[in-house]
Amino acid sequence: MIYNIVIKDVEIITEKNNEVYNIGITGNKIAYIGQEEITGTKTINGAKHIAVPGMVNAHTHAAMTLLRSYADDMMLMDWLENKIWPVEALMTKDDIYWGTMLATVEMLKSGTTTFADMYADMDKVAEAVEETGMRASLSRGLIGLVPDSAKKLQENIQLFKDWHGKDNGRIQVMMGPHAPYTCPPDYLKKVITAAGELGCEIHMHLSETQEEVNTCLKENGLTPIALMDKLGMFELGTLAAHCVHVTDNDMKIMAAKHVRVAHNPQSNLKLASGIAPIPAMLQKGITVALGTDGTSSNNNLDMLEEARLAAFIHKNQSKDPTVIPANTALQMATVNGAKALGFENLGEIKIGQKADIVLYDMNKPYWYPRYDRASLFIYAANASDAATVLVDGRVLLEKGEFLTIDIEKVYAEANKCALRLTK
Repeated sequence: MIYNIVIKDVEIITEKNNEVYNIGITGNKIAYIGQEEITGTKTINGAKHIAVPGMVNAHTHAAMTLLRSYADDMMLMDWLENKIWPVEALMTKDDIYWGTMLATVEMLKSGTTTFADMYADMDKVAEAVEETGMRASLSRGLIGLVPDSAKKLQENIQLFKDWHGKDNGRIQVMMGPHAPYTCPPDYLKKVITAAGELGCEIHMHLSETQEEVNTCLKENGLTPIALMDKLGMFELGTLAAHCVHVTDNDMKIMAAKHVRVAHNPQSNLKLASGIAPIPAMLQKGITVALGTDGTSSNNNLDMLEEARLAAFIHKNQSKDPTVIPANTALQMATVNGAKALGFENLGEIKIGQKADIVLYDMNKPYWYPRYDRASLFIYAANASDAATVLVDGRVLLEKGEFLTIDIEKVYAEANKCALRLTK
């Protein structure tokens, strides 16, 4: 049999240490993993590399790369109301497109192949995803307190009709109500009704700060989680970003209703929002994935750094070094992310899985000595070790070079947009 792509002599992070394998890809799926000699139309030399499932960024605002370092060291609401929202009001469709393109360059370069995005003008984000070959779940950010809230909801509905399931299922669409403090219950009911009619899931910020929870309790007599449960949102399927300040009862609801969590440790720490009780969520069987949030609320889109930080802070928080071991952090960054976004057969290097694979160069000093590969990957490796990236069986980055993106043009256009927005 001749495969479309063969990756030869590569280690696999979930297999035995020190053994090399050949991976055969047919179409967009992994069709063979073994040590027999196989042939392919295209052969990639995997010697001195390790194959890792493409990482999944379960919550971001990609175009906010244009605002990186523009406003830092502020509390969330002060940062949003006085810095971020005024600049976002000036953004054009071109700004959204080039900001997203810059984010895709950064993600692919560091081994992230899939992301969940919530922002405005999401048709331009979808175009960027389609052109670059990445995989994404897209949501139009919805705010119910503005005069054109109905128009924004219609944009999300149209986004679903235009893009959901497109490009062999690489692009999916969710509804994107922003947060309880920007979306009153009456507006959320409209969002939930529209989502139910479409068969669309929901991506929303929930319980990010204590102030948000306190306000929700004061106005509705319920925590944000309990309020969304009462409104029926969780019956549709929900990706909940942050979930920093959740009660035991909240977590019981989340587990019972299969709410998936996008944990954003760097953003939560940078904005002083707190530390989510992730070990407790995992113990209750809640699917916890990892996200970076926007680069304006974080430093970068490096998912490996996010996984490392998640492992470190929760070990320290619980005083238990085994609470989130390397393998769990790896799962949060890969297969849990795929489940959180609703992508099937994704996030593992196994026969029948979609061929989203990253080859990391292990010929670096911090990859020696080689005991446990998952431990080395999470605790020692650099995201810049990503050398070759495949998404859906297509090579997007080979030996560090982009095959689908003109990165110099992206850098120039993104910088031009940023300078105009913040002058």
